[in-house]
Amino acid sequence: MSGNPIRTVGILGAGRVGTALARQALKAGYEVLVATTRPPAEIELLVEVMAPGAKAVTADVAARASDLVILAVPLAKYGKLDPESLSGKIAIDVMNYWAPTDGTLTEFEGHLSSSEVVQQYLRYTRLVRTLNHIGYHEVEEDALPPGHRERRALAVAGNDAKARATVAEFLDRLGYDAVDAGMLASARTFAIGTPLFEGHWQRDEVKRLLDAAAEGSPMSLTS
Repeated sequence: MSGNPIRTVGILGAGRVGTALARQALKAGYEVLVATTRPPAEIELLVEVMAPGAKAVTADVAARASDLVILAVPLAKYGKLDPESLSGKIAIDVMNYWAPTDGTLTEFEGHLSSSEVVQQYLRYTRLVRTLNHIGYHEVEEDALPPGHRERRALAVAGNDAKARATVAEFLDRLGYDAVDAGMLASARTFAIGTPLFEGHWQRDEVKRLLDAAAEGSPMSLTS
C-alpha cells in the first residue's frame, strides 16, 4: 500500500473531462468534490445533473479537503490554480496542450513536457501525470475489473514515487491498470501525437512503448 487511503477526490474543472472522472470516481466509492472558478451555487445544478452524488464546493475546499486532486481545467488557465491550497497535495494533471484550441502558449513550446511546466508553477504539489491519454467518453466505457484480459492500461509519471503509487491504486479502482513511467519528464512519451496517446493499450503494450521511447527507438508494436 502507498500510505493513507484515498477517500475524497477533489476535481478542479467541471467540463466533460472533469465530470466524467467525477462519475467514475463516485462509482468507485469515493466522495467527490467538484469546483470551478465560479461560486458553488452557480455550478450546483450542473454538478447534480452531470455527476449525481458529487458536491459543488469552492476550489480552495476541493483542494484542501481532498486526499487526491484532479486538475481538469483548460491548460491555458493553469495559472489560476492556487499553489498554496495545493501545497503538499497529490494532484493528477490531465490537462493537454493543443495549440489549435488553446492558442500558442510560449511556455509550452519548449523542450519540457506540459506537466513539467505545471510542476514549476505548483512547486510544492506532488504532481502526477496520467488520465490525459484517454478520452473523456472512454473513462466510463473502457473501465474493467482487475485481471480482465482486455483491461486498458494507462501510464503514470511523477517525481514522487509514493504519489505515483497512490495514483496507481486510484486508477485500479477506476477500472484501469497503471504502468509506472517514472519521472515527470517521461510524460512527453504519452503526450498528444504519440502512439501511447493515440492508441488503446494494455499493460504489456504500454510497457513496451515506454521502453522503446526511453531507448529512443521507434515506438512500434509490430516487431
